[in-house]
Parts: sequence; structure tokens; C-alpha cells
Amino acid sequence: MTTTRPNALVTGASAGIGAAFAELLAAEGHDLIVVARRAERLEELAERLTAEHGITCTVLTADLTDPGAPEALMTTIGERGLTVDVLINNAGMSSSTAFADAPWSGLVGEIQLMVTAVTQLAHLVVPGMKERGHGRIVNLSSLAAFAPPGESLLYTGIKTYVLAMSQALDMELMPHGVHVTALCPGFTHSEFHDVMGTRDSASALPSILWQQPEAVVREGWDAVNKGKPVCVPGAVNKVISHAMRPVPFRAQYVLGRSLNPFKH
Repeated sequence: MTTTRPNALVTGASAGIGAAFAELLAAEGHDLIVVARRAERLEELAERLTAEHGITCTVLTADLTDPGAPEALMTTIGERGLTVDVLINNAGMSSSTAFADAPWSGLVGEIQLMVTAVTQLAHLVVPGMKERGHGRIVNLSSLAAFAPPGESLLYTGIKTYVLAMSQALDMELMPHGVHVTALCPGFTHSEFHDVMGTRDSASALPSILWQQPEAVVREGWDAVNKGKPVCVPGAVNKVISHAMRPVPFRAQYVLGRSLNPFKH
């Protein structure tokens, strides 16, 4: 079923920042296409948002670590007669294993999910957005993209790519009415640390460093609508990101080694 309301595609919509984006966009009158691996969680979310806001919510299950998933997902969306006016590239993961000890299959999954799928989904929706003269894309980066280089995993490098790619894409698409924002949250209350296995260490951090998903999402959505290519939500995170920028490379490297969770 198609309506005159704009359609928003949200990946990783079953919990955390993704679910919060779905909530905000539904409240603002968007029809939704919600995507995640857990169908039951998506169905519950869709039923509630449809009842509360009178929108249409299409549930599609997909594992975006599968190289064929982005194109298959967009094919299904097209076959249902839907367009994508808003893309929220939120789905993410991170291993709690050091790079050298991680299986290659796991590292490939991280790259596929947070680099390839993010880039490919943007590539698939941009032509339609340009043709219609309007579009919004929010790519989930991280405060880690501003952090000193560390020895841990691929996460910082991946999120740095998402930050740079989003800025370049926004510069290209801005003349066509399409805005792209890299949303770079810090510590956010969600299931992410449970999945990573870092809940105990994360919980030991001061409460001032933490944000609720709803606050992160509100800032990110306002930023993309104002044409801001980078959004670091929260006053504390803004201070941290600015403080890290002028640090010389050698000092960054020393700091990164001192913060490395896998050092021996």
C-alpha cells in the first residue's frame, strides 16, 4: 500500500538508536520500512507505531552482513511500489575480540555491515532522491571516529570511513536537495554493549558521558534537516571531539596505545 507520506528506511530498527529513529519519524508522519534480523521485535515495533501514529510500517527481515542483502532489500522495496525518501543507516556491530585473534569471517561481517552495506544502500537510494529533488540520509558513525588511533579491531577505522564518506556524499548531493549527515554519538544507552560483551566496563563510566537514544536521534534528525554534514550529539561529546582534533599524531598514537583494551 502506498500513501502520500514520505517513506523512511531504518536499518537496525529493532532496538536502541534504530528504534528511536523509527519512533521519531513515525511521530513526524513518515511511513516506515524497518529492517533488522529479528522479525519478532520488528513486528512488535510496527504494530505499536501503526496504532499510535496511523502510519504504514513495512517489516523486512535481512542480515546485512550478507553481501547480497542490500540489493535484495531494495528490490523487495521496489516490488512493493515504495520509494525511499529517508535512509537511516543504523545497523552496526563490533567484536570484543582483538583483531589478531578474531576469525576472518567475523571481520568480514563487520566490514560488510558497516562499510559496504552502508555505502551500497546509499548508492541504491540516491538516484531516486536526486530525481525527486529531496532526500535525507543519516549514517551512524561514532565519537570514536575522532579518537586517537588504537590497536583494537576495525571499529574506529570503519567509523572514520563513515564520517568521511558522509561528508563527501553530502557535498556532492547538496545541490540536488539531498542532505547527508554522519551522526557521531558517544556512549548511548542501548543493547550495543551487551552484544559486544563490554557492559561491565561501560557501566563503570561516569553517568555524564551517557545519552539516551532519543536525545541522540533528535539531534541527528535536526542536523540532517539543517544541512549539517556532521553531528556530534551532546555537549560533553562535542567538547571531547573538539579536544581530540588538535592532538599531534604522535601524541594520538601514545594515547591510543594507553586506551587500548587489548594491550597486554
